[in-house]
Amino acid sequence: MTLQATEFSGGAPAIPGGLGVGLVYDLRDDYLAQGYSYEDVAEFDSVSTIDAIEGALKSLGCRTERIGNGLALARCLADGYRPDLVFSIAEGLYGRSREAQVPALLEMYGVNYTFSDPLVCALTLDKAMAKCIVASEGVRTPRFVVVREATAIDGVALEYPLFAKPIAEGTGKGVDSRSRIQSIDQLAPTCLRLLKQFNQPVLVEEYLPGREFTTAVLGTGAKARVLGTLEFTIAPGAPSDDYSFEVKEQCETYVHYFAMPRGPLREEVETLALAAYRALQCRDTGRVDIRLDARGRPSFIELNPLPGLHPTHSDLPMIATAEQMPYNELIQRIVASALDRRESASCRAAQSAS
Repeated sequence: MTLQATEFSGGAPAIPGGLGVGLVYDLRDDYLAQGYSYEDVAEFDSVSTIDAIEGALKSLGCRTERIGNGLALARCLADGYRPDLVFSIAEGLYGRSREAQVPALLEMYGVNYTFSDPLVCALTLDKAMAKCIVASEGVRTPRFVVVREATAIDGVALEYPLFAKPIAEGTGKGVDSRSRIQSIDQLAPTCLRLLKQFNQPVLVEEYLPGREFTTAVLGTGAKARVLGTLEFTIAPGAPSDDYSFEVKEQCETYVHYFAMPRGPLREEVETLALAAYRALQCRDTGRVDIRLDARGRPSFIELNPLPGLHPTHSDLPMIATAEQMPYNELIQRIVASALDRRESASCRAAQSAS
């Protein structure tokens, strides 16, 4: 049986007073000012999110410093900056390994940081690679094909309806009303459009028609525990019947979120989520997206190792709120989990060599 959110009662582990924490992030407004489109920067954060994280850290007695994006961090590290911890929510801008760039840089300099390591960040952004790993551990996920070029489209041998999306994007980018493919004549136009628009392979998988959930996990390895699960439905009249980019960006209008009712199905969903989280070796926290197949069985869709942290707009804090966990405690538990590995041999060796 899945370990439930009640296991988090009693307060988070204490954090040392005066902990120096550097904040690393990609600010949406900064990139918009440089001429990037709104969709280009959809995964990046707002000033209000950074304000909320910093406020929570200060309330815990931390000394904070806003660093900015990965390039700003690189300059600081080269100049000798060594905080006690980096709280990084930076997504990166280019490539399927973009979420791994900041963690890799921090490991090179021997600086401890929050969230998953470079391998996990790169692996989970490639949706097909993540599915291969969880499937090898017995976690149910729909059958899929990766379309890397136009000539591969004719080789797709899956059962319709299908669902197509870019292989390494988040926030529903590339997902719209055309993503659900009902017949073979829709397959090529959809794949060709995505290949051209995103310049990356397309994940084509058998469509899951059932209810949809997102489950939050806190902790690392054997200490990882399920925090809770939200279910959501999309309102009639939304731009898409699925959780598309436009629907996500206007979720206050089109999406109804609610705590998944407790019972055997929730236990099955959360057991699958925890198994996927551990199979992918995520750290500190993550969010697992799950949907029911045609037989009503939970199936893994994808995992986000850098979930959004806006107090009221992002799914992870919304799950925490539904489970009566205050936002500051959520941040405290993430930091406490990261501090558990501060004295690891790899960090000590890197620090002594720097």
